[in-house]
Amino acid sequence: MELSRRTFTALAGTAALGLALAGSGGAATGTNGPRTVPTGPPPPPPSADGRRHRVGFDRYSMLVDGRRLVLWSGEMHPFRLPSPSLWRDVLQKLRAHGHNAVGVPVPWNLHSPAPGRYDFTGVRDLDRFLTTAAEERLYVILRPGPYLGADLDAGGLPGWLTATGGTARTDDPEYLRHVDEWLGAVDAIAVRHLYTAGGGTVLLYQFEDGSEVPADDPAGRAYLSHLYTKVRADRIDVPLFHADARLDERGAGPRTPRIRAGESSGQADAWGGTASGGKGYGEVRRAHDAASERSRRLTALADGVTVHNVRMAYGGTSWGWLPGPGVYTSYDCGAPIDEARRPTPHLAPYQQFGHLVRTVPDLARLDPVGHVRADDDRLTVRHLANPDTGTQVYVVRNDSAEPVTSMLPDSGIDVPVAVGPGDAKLLTTGLRLGRRTLAYTTAQPMLSMTTGRQDIAVFAGRSGETAQLALDCETQPVTHRVDPESAWSYDRGRLNVVVPLGRGGLNRVVVEGGDSDTPMVLLFADDATALRLWPYETPSGPLLVYGPALLRSATLRGSTVHLVGDVVGETGVEVWGPRGITDVTWNGQPVPTYLGMAGSLVMKGLMPAAPTVPLPVPGGWRARTENPESEPDFDDSAWPVADRTASHSSTPVPEGGPVLFADDYGFHYGDVWYRGRFEDASGIASVSLSYSTGTQGLLMAWLDGRALGTHRMPVPDEDTARQGTWTATATFEVPAALRAPGPHVLSLLVRPMQHAGAERARGTADGTARDTYRAARGLVSVEFGGGSPAVEWRIQGAAAPDRVRGPLNNGGLYGERKGWHLPGFDDREWRTAELPRADRWQGVVWYRTRFRLDVDPDMDASVGLTLDDDPDRAYRAQIFLNGWNLGQYINDVGPQHTFVLPNGILRTRGTNTLALAVLSDGTTPAGPGDVRLTLLGAARGGIPVKAVDSPGR
Repeated sequence: MELSRRTFTALAGTAALGLALAGSGGAATGTNGPRTVPTGPPPPPPSADGRRHRVGFDRYSMLVDGRRLVLWSGEMHPFRLPSPSLWRDVLQKLRAHGHNAVGVPVPWNLHSPAPGRYDFTGVRDLDRFLTTAAEERLYVILRPGPYLGADLDAGGLPGWLTATGGTARTDDPEYLRHVDEWLGAVDAIAVRHLYTAGGGTVLLYQFEDGSEVPADDPAGRAYLSHLYTKVRADRIDVPLFHADARLDERGAGPRTPRIRAGESSGQADAWGGTASGGKGYGEVRRAHDAASERSRRLTALADGVTVHNVRMAYGGTSWGWLPGPGVYTSYDCGAPIDEARRPTPHLAPYQQFGHLVRTVPDLARLDPVGHVRADDDRLTVRHLANPDTGTQVYVVRNDSAEPVTSMLPDSGIDVPVAVGPGDAKLLTTGLRLGRRTLAYTTAQPMLSMTTGRQDIAVFAGRSGETAQLALDCETQPVTHRVDPESAWSYDRGRLNVVVPLGRGGLNRVVVEGGDSDTPMVLLFADDATALRLWPYETPSGPLLVYGPALLRSATLRGSTVHLVGDVVGETGVEVWGPRGITDVTWNGQPVPTYLGMAGSLVMKGLMPAAPTVPLPVPGGWRARTENPESEPDFDDSAWPVADRTASHSSTPVPEGGPVLFADDYGFHYGDVWYRGRFEDASGIASVSLSYSTGTQGLLMAWLDGRALGTHRMPVPDEDTARQGTWTATATFEVPAALRAPGPHVLSLLVRPMQHAGAERARGTADGTARDTYRAARGLVSVEFGGGSPAVEWRIQGAAAPDRVRGPLNNGGLYGERKGWHLPGFDDREWRTAELPRADRWQGVVWYRTRFRLDVDPDMDASVGLTLDDDPDRAYRAQIFLNGWNLGQYINDVGPQHTFVLPNGILRTRGTNTLALAVLSDGTTPAGPGDVRLTLLGAARGGIPVKAVDSPGR
C-alpha cells in the first residue's frame, strides 16, 4: 500500500495533503495504474448499485472506473439541521445547483454521551444520511475526525474526554483507545456505504482535520499513522487523505490530483459580529459575493485543483450547546444555500462551475502552457490546454475595483473581453461542443449536452454584458434567432453570434446544417437566468428544464416526462428532452405544452406564484421566576459534592483545592449551579470568584438569597474573536447585614458556554497546543476578603441527556431539569404575562406560549423566530421549540435576532410550544421585547417532512 502526497494551496495559506489509495474489485489505479487515461465522458452519476467500482487517481484527477472525474463537493453538516427529512431537501438543492458530491463531518461529541456509548439514531442517523445521499446520486467525502474543528464545542471532541487521561491528537495509548472505539463505530456504518463495493457513494475519507503535523512532532506523526492503519483495518478501502503530506514517506510525489478540502464559501461570525461589522451573515454574504467566489473557484481550477470541497455549501444552525466558542447560534456562514434552506444569488457561480466541470470533460486534464498577457495589465490570464483534445482554456481574472475590457493577444479570441471588478471568467477556444467546434466565446461555457436530436450548449455571464461567440463552420449553417435580442452573421468560415445578457431572460439561437446534420441550440443566460436552468440525467438520456425555482427530479415513463420541483414566482416551464417525449407533468399535474422553435416543449401560459403564508402572532404568554437554587433553604442534598483534589484539566487546581471544574463532575454542557455552605461570615467583606468559560460566559452570585452581582466576559473584538477560553475573577462586596455568624449559603450560577478546540498552534516548541480543550469550565476558585471559612461545595448541571435530543441540547437551569420547556408541561399555574417586558432582577424568568400553524401541505415554508428589543437592555434568552434548544439570543451583544425553526421540529400543521429562558443581570430592564414569527421563504413544492420527536410530548 502506497501513500501518495501533493502540496496544495489553501485559502488561508499553504497546506499539504496526503492521499492514500486502495483499489476494490480489481487492480488499483493511481500510481500503479495506467500511465495515461484519455479525456472522455465522466462516470455516470453514482448510486448504491451493488456493483464493484474501481476508484483511483493520477496527477490530473480522480479516476472512477477508468473515467476522469472532477469532484465538486459542497459541505453540509447534517447535525446542524436537526430534521432528517430536510437532509434530502438540501442534498437535492446541492445536486441541482451543480454539485456532484457532499462533504460530511461526523462529530464525536454529538454521538457519544459517555465513554463507550455511541448513538446513531434520530437526528444522529448517519446511515440514513448516507443512504439519502446515494439516492440523490451524490458522492460523499466522509470526515469522522476524531478532531473536526468545524466551529464545534471542543472541535468535536466529546465533553467526557476532558475528564479522562490521555493527550488528544497524539499517540497517547489512553486517547487512542477511545479513538479506536469511535472510529470503529463510524466505520461499521461507513463500510456499508463504500462506492468501491457498490453499497453507497462514499468515495473519499478524511481522517482528522486542522493544520499539518510538523516533522519534529513524532507523537503527532505516529498518531496519524495509527489513524491510517485503524481505518484500513476497518475495511475502508476508498482513498484516504489528511491535511499533511508526510504521513507516509513512501508517497509517489506528484502523481496525485490537487485537492482543496476546505475551501471557504464565506466566513464564520463571532459574538458581536466581528466578521460582519455587527450586521450578521447577510453582510458576510455581501462581502463574499458571487464575483469573488467565481474568481476563487476558477483560480483553483487554473491551479490544477480537480477535487474541491467547499465549506459551507449549506451552513445550518449550531443549536443547543453545539457551537464552538467563536460562533453564535446561526452557522449560515454566508453560504450559497442559507440557513433557512433557501437558495441565494450567491449560488450562481457554484451552479455554473459545477455544471461546467461535469459536462465539459476537457477540464479534467489540463496542463499550463504559454504565457498570455492582456492589453490591460489589470487583467491576469492563466493559459491551460488539454493535451488530448487541444482545447485551450483561459482563466481571466480582474483583481481591481473597476470593470475592465481588454483584448487578449495570442489567445485566439478576436474581440475584447470584459471582466467585472473582483470577478473572473473561464474562456475557451477550440472546444468541441457536441458535433461542432467553438472558435471562441467571451461568455463562460456553463454546460454542454446532447439530448434528443440536438446538441445544447449554455453560456453564462453578468447582466448587462454582451456575449460574443464564434463557431467554426466551413459551410454556412442555417441560423434561427428564436429571441429578438440576439444577432448573428457568417464570415469566412465562422458563425458569429452576439447576445446582450440580462434582456428577456433566456436567449436561444438554433444552428442547423452546415458542417453537421445535428442541430445545435445555443442558450445565453445572465446569472439570474442561469439559476433557473436545470440539467438532469435520466436512464434515457439527459434533459434540460428552464423556468422553475428548482428541479428536484425528472422521471421518464413512456412519452411523458414527470418533473418534480419548486415554484416561487410566476413562471413557465420549458423542456429539452430525449426523443419521444411529447407530454410533461409538474408535481403530478399535466402541463399543456407546444413545440417551441428551439426544439423544446414549452408550457402554454404560466404557473402561478407561490401564495403567501400567514403566520400568527405569538400571544397568551405565561411566566414564572426561576432559580430557587439561590435561596438558602433550597434542598441540594442530592447534588454531587465537589470535593475532588485532582483533575485532568489543563487548568491548575488551586492550592488546597477542591476541584470545582464542571467537567470533572460530568457536567459538560449548559449552565452549572454551585452552592457553598459555611458557618461564619464575621469580618468577611468580599468574595472573589475566579471562573473560566468560553466566549460570552458569565457568573451570577447570591449570598443567603441576596444578589451580590453578575460578571460577564467581554464582547470579543477582532483580536480575540477566535479565543477559546476566557478567565476572570469577579469580586463582590458582602453586605454588612450578612457579615455575621451562623450558617450561610453562597449560590453561584455559571454559564460556561463552550470548550475550546484542540487546534495545533504554530510557533510552539512542537507545533501543538494539545490541551486547550481541557481548560476548565465553570468555577475555578473562591477567596474571601477578611476571612477564610471552610466551605462545603455542591454542584449541579444538566440532567442525563434524553435519547431524542442527545447530550448537546439540555443544560442545568432549574426549569430545564424540571421540564418547563417541554410541550407536555402543565403551565396553568404560571402567571399571565404581556410582552414586551421590562423586569429588573438578577436571575432567570421563563416565558411560555403555544401557537398553531396551518401551512398548506404543498407549501415548503421556512419560519424563523425574531427577537428585538432596546440594545441597551442586558439580557439573554435560550429559545426552546417543542422541547428543543434551538439557540441563544444575547440582546445587548448580537448580532443574531432571527432564529430558524426547522420544519419537523416546527409543526407547520399543528400546535407548537415555545419557551424562552431569559437570563438577566439586574442592571437594566430585561425583556423579552418584540417576539414574532418571521416568514423566511416559501415555495410551492418541497419534500414530505416527518415530525421530529419531542421529549415530553
